[in-house]
Amino acid sequence: MPTRIRLQRHGKKNQPFYHIVVADGRAPRDGKFIEKLGTYNPLTNPATIDLNFDRAVEWVKNGAQPSDTVRHILSYKGVLLRRHLQIGVEKGAISQEVADVRFNEWLQAKEAKIANAKSEIENNARNDRKARLDAEKKVNEAKAAAVAAKRQAAIEAEAAAKAEAAAEEAPAEEGEAPAAE
Repeated sequence: MPTRIRLQRHGKKNQPFYHIVVADGRAPRDGKFIEKLGTYNPLTNPATIDLNFDRAVEWVKNGAQPSDTVRHILSYKGVLLRRHLQIGVEKGAISQEVADVRFNEWLQAKEAKIANAKSEIENNARNDRKARLDAEKKVNEAKAAAVAAKRQAAIEAEAAAKAEAAAEEAPAEEGEAPAAE
């Protein structure tokens, strides 16, 4: 019975959520499985991966073949590196302490890289919001200036119309005054 470590799809349409499972290679994708190792949510940034690390290492050690996507997930979480170091320990090339030190160094570097990526994503989002707000302020100021100019033009046109009306009435009054005498 060839075992596979693969993804089992859950979630709604256009909102995938996966369970990482060990299943018989002949079983359907969302069918019967042997053991659930964790979950994978690709919608978050970065993707959320919850994995039972020790059980995943054990299954890889026992010969379960991961699918391509699961291989990338296991590599990302360090399962394949842990298995590689464990093979070195079994062959006597390195000691268990050296393997643990190497794995912990890799894990710390990986966590730092992920933390930097998360902070960069947050900074980019904050800068995008600020840029959009500044652009919106400029557009609002331009609209306010246009409205103010329009109002000023209307006031000037109204004042000119009143002055013109007053100029027309003034000569007519002057002409009427001598006729009244």
